[in-house]
Order: sequence, then C-alpha cells, then structure tokens
Amino acid sequence: MTDSESFPKHVGIIMDGNRRWARQHHLPVAFGHSKGAENFKNLAIYCNKIGLKNMTVYAFSTENWKRSEAEISALMLLFKKYINDVLNKFEDENIKIKFIGDTSKFSEEIKKGIENVETKTASKTGMQLNIAMNYGSRAEIINATKEIAIKISNGKMKFEEITEENFSDYLYTKNLPDPDLIIRTAGEQRLSNFMLWQAAYSEFYFSDVLWPDFGEQEFDKAINEYLKRTRKFGGQ
Repeated sequence: MTDSESFPKHVGIIMDGNRRWARQHHLPVAFGHSKGAENFKNLAIYCNKIGLKNMTVYAFSTENWKRSEAEISALMLLFKKYINDVLNKFEDENIKIKFIGDTSKFSEEIKKGIENVETKTASKTGMQLNIAMNYGSRAEIINATKEIAIKISNGKMKFEEITEENFSDYLYTKNLPDPDLIIRTAGEQRLSNFMLWQAAYSEFYFSDVLWPDFGEQEFDKAINEYLKRTRKFGGQ
C-alpha cells in the first residue's frame, strides 16, 4: 500500500464511539473503553506494518474531565493497565511512542508509566505513535504563544521572527509533519479541539463505524479514499 508517493505520512484519528458500542452490546461503559483500547493496539501494529510513519490518536481530551466521576475513574484504571500493557505488547514492535498533552494532571503512577513507555521505545525506528492525553488544541496554541512571548520578553527572540514554521516548533507535534488525513469514527463530523493548527490543510474522513469495530479493513477504506483525492493546499 505504501508504494504510492501520495501515501499519507501522518494520520490523526479521533477515536469515537466506545460508549455507544458498550450500550449497543448492553455492557457497562468501561467495557467499551477497554474494547476500544484493544482495537487501538491492534490497529497501531497494523499501521506500522504497512509503513505509516506517524499516527496521532485522540485518547483523552481536556474536556473529558467533565464526564461522570465513575467513568473517569474507570478510564484512569484503564490508562494504568494499558500503559503497562503497551510495554509488554509493543516490546517486539518497532514503534516509537510519545504522549502529547498536559500529562501533569494525571496520577504519579500514570506519569511514571508514560515516562517508562517513552524511554523504552525512544530508540525505535518505525512508526511514531503519538497518544494525545489531556490534550486540547486551544490550550496547546495558547501555551505555544506564552512560550514565544517569554522568549521575546527575555530578548531571545524578535517579534518579526515569528513565522508559521517556527510557531509549529512550540506545539506538542513539533518535528512532525502536519497530518495529511484525519479520521473520525462513529458518525460525528467535527474536530472537537483536535490539532486545530496542524489540520489547516488536512483531508478528512468520517466513518459511521464505532471505534471498537474500526479495524484494518475500515482503515484501508479511509486510506483508499484519501488516495483518490487531489490536494491543493489552497493553491487552486
């Protein structure tokens, strides 16, 4: 599949539909999140095998803290379990894992797990897998603006030196190409505060399939649809 020069270098995924999947199967919400996490692991391994260079998934947004206390507690337990699972199941995979977002708000156990995963996969040379946790694009842009403002006030940067290119260097996704394709599952058709700056010229693919059921074949459908498009980047 990756023989084509037009194959995407970076795919972003808004993984939506875990709760609806659980309700459809008459299961507690936590089962939907667990099934979604399992699908994420399998799809990440598949994407690395077909040659995708970068993938960013929206795992937990800054707005998700508004959910019920019971659901948040279940998600935190899942994160702790899954981070350990990543270390075991991805050990033989050539995948570099990075976490983006404000991870400072998570428990010490989760933060330590994140650090361990990033350290143990740092030398991997295959796909870079970015997991967005406590991520919000507006907050990301504001934080980048503050960092630049501090540099200017300290005389380390001139106002005139601010460009689109170097502004990107202050985002969580620095050193990565902007996403060529953003996929959202479960029938929703919005970005929900996901990579607003980076998605300026991204192609979008919306699927009605709930995330736990969005497997290899569904991903291939998204890629094949993307390959049919002509990207203009505002030039025409």
